[in-house]
Amino acid sequence: MAIQYPITMDEMKNITGVGSGKAIKYGKPFIDVIAKYVEENEIDRPMDLVVKSVVNKSGLKVYIIQNIDRKISLDDISEAKGIKLGDVIAEIESIVGSGTRIDINYYLNEVIDVDRQKEVFDYFRTAETDSVEEAVSELGEEEYSVDEIRLMRVKFMSEMGN
Repeated sequence: MAIQYPITMDEMKNITGVGSGKAIKYGKPFIDVIAKYVEENEIDRPMDLVVKSVVNKSGLKVYIIQNIDRKISLDDISEAKGIKLGDVIAEIESIVGSGTRIDINYYLNEVIDVDRQKEVFDYFRTAETDSVEEAVSELGEEEYSVDEIRLMRVKFMSEMGN
């Protein structure tokens, strides 16, 4: 329930371990609380996202979006799909570039110090271009990895551009 956010009886019945009997007997109070929580916190539920995304996105993009919504580590996503982290970042860049907002703050906060995040974010705010190469040159190759700058550019584009 904490991942799927069921807000209808049919959705509740599809939750593993609930089934039709438990949903009918106990489901209504849960559905009411979950629906209120989803609305108050403007949560994009995974099943809502899939409906919006499947038409124009590859299976990998949908998988990445769903797992980011579940706050799964990008490292775990790349390992599960057998691809490099850089390739996952490239897919995320493509997703954000097409206008979809992605929230990777949970991951950024694990891998990049908040002060360093602010420095890169502020760089993109004032830069004339969103070039990763120029950002690396300006911020310093020894200070920031290309992947860190790419991830912060994703955050910047998602928050400021979308």
